[in-house]
Amino acid sequence: MIEYENLRKVNLPFFEEYLQSFKDTLESGWFILGSNVKKFEKDFTDYVNCKYCVGVASGLDALILSLKAFDFESGSEVIVPSNTYIATILSILHCGLKPILVEPDIRTYNIDPSKIEEKISPNTKAVMVVHLYGKSCEMDPIINICRKYNLKLIEDCAQSHGAKYKNKTTGSFGDFGAFSFYPTKNLGALGDAGAITTDNENLAKIIKRLRNYGSDIKYYNEIAGYNSRLDEVQAGFLSVKLKKLNEINDHKRKLAKIYFENLRNDFIKPDVHQDFFDVYHIFNIRHPKRDMLKEFLLKNGIKTDIHYPVPPHKQKAMNEIIKEKYFPISEEIHSTTLSLPISYSHSEEDIYRVIDTMNRF
Repeated sequence: MIEYENLRKVNLPFFEEYLQSFKDTLESGWFILGSNVKKFEKDFTDYVNCKYCVGVASGLDALILSLKAFDFESGSEVIVPSNTYIATILSILHCGLKPILVEPDIRTYNIDPSKIEEKISPNTKAVMVVHLYGKSCEMDPIINICRKYNLKLIEDCAQSHGAKYKNKTTGSFGDFGAFSFYPTKNLGALGDAGAITTDNENLAKIIKRLRNYGSDIKYYNEIAGYNSRLDEVQAGFLSVKLKKLNEINDHKRKLAKIYFENLRNDFIKPDVHQDFFDVYHIFNIRHPKRDMLKEFLLKNGIKTDIHYPVPPHKQKAMNEIIKEKYFPISEEIHSTTLSLPISYSHSEEDIYRVIDTMNRF
């Protein structure tokens, strides 16, 4: 059986360093906001090429705190892609704001810059882009729109660790870059973890207060904050893995190249363009008989996944929140997309077997 993902195998090369990191942390007796967090924040700042990084408890918290830092008036609107994972929209709702959904580009699956302006109103305060599947959004026109209308720009980088647009790394374009280090990510922790990147010193200070009860100094609270801190254990693991992130991304890009060169052309493959350096957190194809294909692959010993089977506007939780129900491009993507095996633990032989099976479908 070729599994879609095997986190034990993915992390096996790091076991010895993980164990040493855990031992060092345990013996230090310091488990919250210590040297491990500071080291990872510094290393990740260097990796993203930004000025500040603040470790938080999860990717969702990274999005929530990014929005909270601006203190938008309740009911303000935030533009967001209509085909994103639900966490992006939840962050907007949990801040008392209104998500305004914009359709993606059917080629890239990221928000379509040409459709953003028509959704801007006097209540619009920010654009939250999502670099889906490991591909950066087309940032030049999005940045121009944000400047034109004086909108804040937040990047959801949960799936784009190391992805680039015109040689600039995701997480370094907007006011904030919000990262998830959920275990399946290219840079995955061994539990929930997240981070926020920014070039703005004042915003970084606000995020540091927000993550720690609104406090700069223990027991002195400047603002009403939260408990959302990247812990020392996960920060240590992430520092170990960060050293190999480029190697992980290169491995996934090599596997993607095999898919591109050998899969039949009736499988709609990801778009490739010289302006984009894709890291393939997910290698998704599209096919009109997606469900039959998924079942066929499973019967032949190959596990796949669907990211995602239900678009946000059709989720039960969004019934009374998202009033607009016509998002045909999003629905087309959600009904045809299939995610193929492409993890750090997969070999080239695994991918050739997947291709051989798919080409017989």
